[in-house]
Amino acid sequence: MTLDQRNSSKLLWAIIGGLIVIVLVVLSYQWMSQNQSAEVTPEAQLLSQPAAPAAKAKAEPAVQLEEVPQQLVSEDILKQPVATNATLAKEEMAKLEDLQAQLDDQAALLNAQHADADELIRLKEEQIQLLEAQLKQQ
Repeated sequence: MTLDQRNSSKLLWAIIGGLIVIVLVVLSYQWMSQNQSAEVTPEAQLLSQPAAPAAKAKAEPAVQLEEVPQQLVSEDILKQPVATNATLAKEEMAKLEDLQAQLDDQAALLNAQHADADELIRLKEEQIQLLEAQLKQQ
């Protein structure tokens, strides 16, 4: 091999090595930025928790005698600082609006269940009165 051929292969390996290093740096940067965004997302998980009780409330029967109140949102959300970045603030507002919509839907569902339960009680009372009247006639 001549000197030029050896130097060209070394140059080729140097270029390939440099490209590999650049690719690794870019991938590690993306991985690190993804981890940082994952550290911010527990707030999003906290905000998305009320979706499960809303689905659970739909599956429950209409008549419930006693229901233990369940805390949907922790109180520490009120103490968290508001984002100073406009984009983050808009995202936070969107999350809070979604949460409020879920809470409104759940409140409407519970009110409908309450109305259904009242209607069932009224109908059962009428049925009992009719049965008592039938027993008196016999």
